Amino acid sequence: MRLPFPPPAPSPVLPADTEQPAGFSMPPLDAWLHRHQSSGAVCMTAGLLAWFEGPAPRLGELRELVTDRWGAYERLRLVAGPDRGDPRTWPWWAPATAFAPEWHVTEGPPGGLAGVAGQLLAQPMGRDRPAWRLHLLPAAGGFALLLCCHHALLDGMSMVTLMRALLDQPAGVPGQRSLPGPAPGGPGRFAVARALADLVPRARPLPFHGPVDSRRVVSWCRVPAADLGAAREALPSGRASANAVFLAATAGALRAAGVTGRLRLPGVCAMVPVDVRSPGGPAPLGNHYAAVRVPLPMTGGPLRRLAAVDAFTRRAGLKRRARAQALLVASRPHRYGAVGDALGRYADSCLYSSLLCSSLATHAGPLGLGRARLTGIAALPSLSPGHPVAVTMSLHDGGATLTVVSDQGHRRIAERLPALIGQEILALCP
Repeated sequence: MRLPFPPPAPSPVLPADTEQPAGFSMPPLDAWLHRHQSSGAVCMTAGLLAWFEGPAPRLGELRELVTDRWGAYERLRLVAGPDRGDPRTWPWWAPATAFAPEWHVTEGPPGGLAGVAGQLLAQPMGRDRPAWRLHLLPAAGGFALLLCCHHALLDGMSMVTLMRALLDQPAGVPGQRSLPGPAPGGPGRFAVARALADLVPRARPLPFHGPVDSRRVVSWCRVPAADLGAAREALPSGRASANAVFLAATAGALRAAGVTGRLRLPGVCAMVPVDVRSPGGPAPLGNHYAAVRVPLPMTGGPLRRLAAVDAFTRRAGLKRRARAQALLVASRPHRYGAVGDALGRYADSCLYSSLLCSSLATHAGPLGLGRARLTGIAALPSLSPGHPVAVTMSLHDGGATLTVVSDQGHRRIAERLPALIGQEILALCP
């Protein structure tokens, strides 16, 4: 099958004179994300962009730091195993033979930061080396680091974990084992019922839904900590979560942009990834999330929309719903079948969700790299089949970065939407 995007640039191959371990089957979520790209449906490169004020490290220094602080993470040594001749064979992970920072840590291409980020997100990760890269990029007032990866290898919080380990941890960060542990217990009846209830169609197609082209456009705007804090205090009933503010503002921005369509039912529904890692425990790398759908209110003013989103997210218990879904997905047999294929196509469709709206945070105060200070981060998600626009909010040290990733065909939406979301947040401030 001819891929709808250019092949990855040539890269060093793994040594052939070392016996390779047998590897292990990908967990179902890894396999689902891996199949998107391996089938030619869409490029699955995702990223985390971090801005710094201050002097940039030399490339050699950065490579040494990455080796020291990321070298113990076994997840960063995995490669997707070669196809076994049958396209329906379940994909698998194989450990690479070495941790080679010269393969992964590079100085990025010249150009504006947004344009370079879009260019790198459009480059698929190959199978000849572990599917992650760290790019050192010039930026106004300092520099930026862009961590790119195949989404099957790392989720958003994994990239935050790595960035924090690079910046604020002492040498010798302990790695997280990526080999699977004991099989999780099967979900109970209530968990199964909760997860199956989330399969009911709740979203409607929007004017921008359709095929995703091979190019990427990235746009963002910053929200100061004071403005985000004031918006969270806008409800008389109590302090809203930052995520509720983000989702309510996104609803208003979609309406202001005129991209909500004419239908009233079913409604506009956001797919919201929820982290399911155990609180207070280690932060394993990989894909440890489940997507919960949140209705986005299209009527009323900013306060009314915030009240509706805040009430839903509090009442629905997003963490409990996400964990039930994660248990059900993890219990899926490691094989392809007609039912699984149908559910996968449905989960990718605009009937299941209207828009990816993800948020993440460093959960830290001031961070730095040498004499440079981290001033902000931006999550850059991969796009999914049929969904050429994705929106994120990334929190660091009280402030937020609102980011939109789209394909080239929807550049105008990507360029307008972050500022419109920012305006909706400001409309909540007294």
